[in-house]
Amino acid sequence: MTPDRDRGVYMISVAAELAGMHPQTLRIYETRGLITPERSPKNTRLYSQGDVERLRRIQELTSQLGMNLAGVERVFELEEQMRKMRARMERLERQARRMEQELHAEVERVRRSYKRELVKYEPPGQALSASGDGVRIRVRRASG
Repeated sequence: MTPDRDRGVYMISVAAELAGMHPQTLRIYETRGLITPERSPKNTRLYSQGDVERLRRIQELTSQLGMNLAGVERVFELEEQMRKMRARMERLERQARRMEQELHAEVERVRRSYKRELVKYEPPGQALSASGDGVRIRVRRASG
């Protein structure tokens, strides 16, 4: 059975080994707020698979890209802002689609209600046909 990605299951030594770090490094990252492991009832740190992935990301940013921990913190802050903005944008897009559907439905309802009341305009001097019996009425302009 695979553990839940966000459930703390690894003790610090296992998480450190999985991330390729020293356990003391994990404690430093926790102090800096870069990682927040769960705690057991006896206050033992319990790291999740998501925590291990985050530790690997920190390792990548610091060792491969040469960032310091302040840079890593800023990257994580910006990524969180982007996540929130994407979620907000998705909510706004759903709301816009709903409103567009409501608007189209209302326009159609109004169009149908006026369609019954509208009479086609024929300019003066043109032949008008009465419906049903084929009677034609010619309207002429008065000459004067």
